[in-house]
Amino acid sequence: MNALPVWLRYTLLRVLLFAAPLVVLLVAGVTPWISVLVAALFGFSASLIFLRKQREAMAQDLYEARHREQPVVTADDEAEDSAVDEAEQRRAE
Repeated sequence: MNALPVWLRYTLLRVLLFAAPLVVLLVAGVTPWISVLVAALFGFSASLIFLRKQREAMAQDLYEARHREQPVVTADDEAEDSAVDEAEQRRAE
């Protein structure tokens, strides 16, 4: 259903919430540094209010990525582990 990953969708929405007011303020003739400051404040505030679900979904994805229950083990990992174990056994003897 959603083709974009959660982190990419959230990032694009945050950039949009900053860029849209920035463009409007610059076109209106506001001083550039004031435009950037106001756009940043607006983008931060609007993202806190309107992007709650996306922020929570991204936090959940990050949590799941950091706290996997079962590590992914490949055949190459097993071969390396057995080689290391054999080398340790040889040193111990």
